Amino acid sequence: MPAAPCEMWFYHLERTGLDQALPELLEKTLQRGWKAVVRTPEPERIEHLDGWLWSYRDDSFLPHAPSDEPNAARQPVLLTTGFENPNGADALFLIDGAEPGELEGYARCVVLFDGADDTQLARARAQWSAAKGKGVPVSYWKQQARGWEKTA
Repeated sequence: MPAAPCEMWFYHLERTGLDQALPELLEKTLQRGWKAVVRTPEPERIEHLDGWLWSYRDDSFLPHAPSDEPNAARQPVLLTTGFENPNGADALFLIDGAEPGELEGYARCVVLFDGADDTQLARARAQWSAAKGKGVPVSYWKQQARGWEKTA
C-alpha cells in the first residue's frame, strides 16, 4: 500500500509572531511522536531559534540542534537551510518563505507566514497554488483569539 501523500498546512500568523507560534506547534508535533525539520533560507534565523527553543518558556525547552551539529540526525527537531531530512522527520516546517522542495517521506508540511508581511503572504499564496496544482492536500489555518481555526 503506498504511503499517504504529504499534507500541506498553511498557518497565517496574525495575533502572534513566529517566536510564539513555532514552539507551540513543535511541541504538538513531538507529542505525536513525530520528529521535525524547521527550514529557513536565513542562516541567522537558525542561530536565533537555536537559543530561543532552549529558553522560550521557563518550565520547558524543545530538544533540537542546527543541522551542522554532530549527531544532528538523532535530534527530534532539526534546524536547517538545506533540503535534506537527516533525522527522518515526519513534519517539515517552512518559515521565512522557505521552499518545500521534495515532500516525499514527510507526513505534513507546515508553512508559517506573517499576514502583515506582503512578501510572505504572496509567497504563501504561490505555494498554496503550486501545491493544489500538484494535487497535494492543503489546509488553511487562521489565528483567532481562541486559537487556530481551520478555514479551508
